[in-house]
Amino acid sequence: MHGAMRELAQRFADLVAHRELLWTLALREIQVRYRQAILGVAWAILQPVALMTVFTIFFGWFLRVPSEGAPYPIFAYSALLPWLFFAASLSGGVSSLTSNAALVGKVAFPRAVLPLAAMLAAALDFLVGAAAFAVLLAVYGVGPTRQLLYLPLLFLIQVLFTAGLVLFLAALNVAYRDVRHVLPLLTQLWMFATPVIYPLSVVPEPYRFWAWLNPMGGLIDGYRRVVVHGTPPDPAALGLAACISLALLLGAFRYFTRAEGEFADII
Repeated sequence: MHGAMRELAQRFADLVAHRELLWTLALREIQVRYRQAILGVAWAILQPVALMTVFTIFFGWFLRVPSEGAPYPIFAYSALLPWLFFAASLSGGVSSLTSNAALVGKVAFPRAVLPLAAMLAAALDFLVGAAAFAVLLAVYGVGPTRQLLYLPLLFLIQVLFTAGLVLFLAALNVAYRDVRHVLPLLTQLWMFATPVIYPLSVVPEPYRFWAWLNPMGGLIDGYRRVVVHGTPPDPAALGLAACISLALLLGAFRYFTRAEGEFADII
């Protein structure tokens, strides 16, 4: 047990030592994504805004989905922003090893840098979208409260959960290429199982614990409470999300490091 922990600690130290490579690859990911795009990084704003508009029309106006007293546009945007970060991290990170086969096979560096660089690129888009959200909140007269101090904690837990899932699926995708094919469907289904379109409060109380087992559910509810309603996140949901995220990250990182030695041969 202690030997395994020491090995993980050493692998993590190697990862930290290659932080400049992580940043360089993340910038390359962004440049490739927006190369020859007329609107460039503005797509990081247009995507959540477009989805917010569609959701508002169909779910807010036509279907009258409850929004807990908040204007539906900011109700939807507050969930879409972290969800799109999560979805983009999965989309870019899971295929990062197979799409960089030349690097994996020839260059010596911690292979975890590749999926984490895709995550970092998605995080930069998240920050751009967050700046646009701040403007939208001002338009609707929603001012900042001290509950915003919870945002770094919510984002940290989301990063831990997303990193664990990305590392696990990226390693699994090297051996089983079906992963990248099933991922879009999985992501879509996951979104409907997460309170992005609807509030968590519509889930009946006896089943709410099962909804909390989806860490993205508790996290998105937390973002919404903090930013839109000015209230603290539910401590039980946040604590459960943190425990699941940390356990997943440790398990995924261990699985990734054990599988890493075979990546070059399989790819």
